[in-house]
Amino acid sequence: MLSNFASKKSDKEGIPVSGEPAAAVPPPIQREMPQQAAPRPPAGRAAERSQPSVIGPDLTIMGNLTSNGEVHVDGEVQGDVHATHVVIGEGARVTGGIMAREIVVRGHIVGFLRGHKVLLQATSHVEGDVLHKSLAIEQGAFFEGKSRRSEEPLADGAQGHRAPPPPAQPA
Repeated sequence: MLSNFASKKSDKEGIPVSGEPAAAVPPPIQREMPQQAAPRPPAGRAAERSQPSVIGPDLTIMGNLTSNGEVHVDGEVQGDVHATHVVIGEGARVTGGIMAREIVVRGHIVGFLRGHKVLLQATSHVEGDVLHKSLAIEQGAFFEGKSRRSEEPLADGAQGHRAPPPPAQPA
């Protein structure tokens, strides 16, 4: 049955071995080596957004903090934090205001919060006013201050927040 199917073998140069006239044999397929990805440009703002900036538990920042991306605070910040997304870790402490589109609080804050989405988780301790578009407070969270809804809580001149008084300096 398989005798009807003649095997056309060829040598390395594409010439039929059986002595039949040479048919148009396509040249061997040239396989290109996979190209390596082009080197990435220096880290810019877009690259920073993919990786959060982390303030570790052993770090204290004295001054304002500004980022165009996500910031995770696990240490201490004495100043305002402005970012797109802010996560305040369970052991973190912030004395100052926080402004971001999304704010998740698990730690201690003395100061105002201004954000579109604000979440105070069960371990949070917040002393200050919250200006928000959406606010969620888990059972067990500590919140002492005023909460006010606003369509644009990040807009300049928005009312409803007070910066905390500066920490008392020992004499």
